[in-house]
Amino acid sequence: MRMTAPPWQILLNAAIFLALLFATGEATKAQAKLESVYSDLAEAKCKTIEIDEETASSTQRCPGIGGYKLLVHDDDARQSITVVTPGGKKHPLDFWQVVTYAFSSVGNKAEWRVTKRKGKLLPVALIVRVNASEDSSNPSRRTSYLAVVKVTPEEICVTHKIPPGAKANETARKAADTAQTAACLKGVAP
Repeated sequence: MRMTAPPWQILLNAAIFLALLFATGEATKAQAKLESVYSDLAEAKCKTIEIDEETASSTQRCPGIGGYKLLVHDDDARQSITVVTPGGKKHPLDFWQVVTYAFSSVGNKAEWRVTKRKGKLLPVALIVRVNASEDSSNPSRRTSYLAVVKVTPEEICVTHKIPPGAKANETARKAADTAQTAACLKGVAP
C-alpha cells in the first residue's frame, strides 16, 4: 500500500526547498568579491557636450565602467552627475538636493564597486567625492563628502552620504557593498 503526503505537507516541503535554494543563491551572490575600478571625472578627461551661453551651465560626458557613462553637470557653481546605463537610460543623482545645497564640485575620480560576471565588469555601486562650500563665513573651506550610489537594473540613486573622517573611504566602500538593498536618499540630511 502506497501512502501519499497530504497537500499541505507537499506545499510545506516545496516552500522549504525553495527557501533553501534562495538562501544558497543569495549566499553565493554575497560571496562574490567586489573590487574597485576607477574612471575619470577631471575636465581634461571628459568631453563637453552642452553649454548654456546665458547661464554658463554645462554638461560633460565622462567615461564609465561596463558600458556606463557619467554626465557631469555644472550649474550655478554646483555640480552633480547623471549615470547613463549601457542602454542609454539616464539616472540623475541630484547631488545638489541629496548631498548638499551649497556650492559644490565633484572629485576627479569616480570609484566603481564591481563584480565580474562571465569575464565582464558589472558595476553594483559608485562612490563620488562631493566637495561642498558650506561655511558662509569662510567660502574657501570645503567639506568633502562621499556620495554612495547603488547601481541596479531597477534603480540608480544616492543611498549614503558619508561625512569626512579618517575612515571615510573604508566606510563608503562598506556602504557601497551593501547599497543594492539600501533605500534612496530623498533630500539633504544633516
